[in-house]
Amino acid sequence: MATSRLAITAVTALAPVSWGTTYYVTTEFLPPDRPLFTGLMRALPAGLLLLALARVLPRGAWWGRAAVLGALNIGAFFPLLFLAAYRLPGGLAAVVGSVGPLFVVGLSTLLLSQRPTARALVTGAVAAFGVGLVVLKAVGALDALGVLAALASTASMSTGTVLAKKWGRPEGAGPTALAGWQLTVGGVLIAPVAFLVEGAPPALDARAAGGYLYLALAGTAVAYWLWFRGIGRLTATQVTFLVPLSPLTAAVVGWAALGQSLTPVQLAGMALALGATVAGQLLPGGSSGGTVQTFSFGERNARKDSMDVTGPALRR
Repeated sequence: MATSRLAITAVTALAPVSWGTTYYVTTEFLPPDRPLFTGLMRALPAGLLLLALARVLPRGAWWGRAAVLGALNIGAFFPLLFLAAYRLPGGLAAVVGSVGPLFVVGLSTLLLSQRPTARALVTGAVAAFGVGLVVLKAVGALDALGVLAALASTASMSTGTVLAKKWGRPEGAGPTALAGWQLTVGGVLIAPVAFLVEGAPPALDARAAGGYLYLALAGTAVAYWLWFRGIGRLTATQVTFLVPLSPLTAAVVGWAALGQSLTPVQLAGMALALGATVAGQLLPGGSSGGTVQTFSFGERNARKDSMDVTGPALRR
């Protein structure tokens, strides 16, 4: 039983690890300054692919529920996330996002009547602090709109997480269908915003096309399938504390592939965040059937002029 749970945890962890590679792919392969178009290219093709594989559509109340979850977890989350990434200095958007598990704990208390434990709160705070040491650099005056956007994006995904846990999984729908519904809805909502804000799609060369293909397939379709498969078998607490692996992966990839340096403070932050991730697997949680969709705060909008791991954001 313990070995089986460890294997499921390890496979599920591949999702946030995959999301952590997005920063490198974005800066090295994709056209600059097109965050909404990139979000659209990730969400809609992956959602349609998963729908075609699942061949299951929502029924009854789940039409409305799928629309709400897709709007919260993808449609509203992406634009707010990108707005925060461009307006906030350093890695502040990632730090605000790292408190997502704490948001989930608070909302679960209000909506699910689940009493938070002191251990979960402390572990979540340690994970957020560790991520902060990895991605946050000294900042001056903060942009109020950027801070509000970062908080709103975190609140949006956290609300989607708790509602998904409350509603559970409809009969006959597996993780492929659940991910496909939400990604498709989110992509449809992002499309008009992307075209209004960014204009016509950019011209794509083979390198950019390959980058988008990787993000849509490995970083979204496969990663979300693994994520939803895992959250159907692990407790809410265990899944939540896998999230810090995303920004940590982004930092390691930046060091290995881009020659970015890691300071002793950043290494200490990694150790804290990894320790909190391991500790999170040992915390008591709800039933393993609960659905959790905590977002990856290691995936942020990347910009060519910020190539260090403390850059404006490590993007989804």
